[in-house]
Amino acid sequence: MKKIINTSKAPAPIGPYNQAVLSGNMLFTSGQIALNPDTMELVIGDIKTETKQVMENMKAVLAEADMTFENVVKTSIFISDMNNFSQINEVYGDYFDEATAPARETVEVANLPKYVNVEISMIAVK
Repeated sequence: MKKIINTSKAPAPIGPYNQAVLSGNMLFTSGQIALNPDTMELVIGDIKTETKQVMENMKAVLAEADMTFENVVKTSIFISDMNNFSQINEVYGDYFDEATAPARETVEVANLPKYVNVEISMIAVK
């Protein structure tokens, strides 16, 4: 059985998917990009600002499922330029306690939706 998770505090899906799916005690999020949920406009400029918006969007999705970053067990980070990794990692690290941080992979890709620089998805467990 699955429960669809959607919140107006994160960007509305721009395709045939949902923000997240809760199955049992596991939450599977869709990738978040730096869209402002109020305007659906991209929040881009520098990579740190973009990454912060992505993480705030993810925070809202987790909250809708009554979870926090403490519940996250796995993240996937897709970036358009590995040279941005350290700045992305710096912002990402502000949301996790290093001692209990989730497993993660970071992958450089040719393109992302709307040609953003970073997209992050997560798996969380209650």
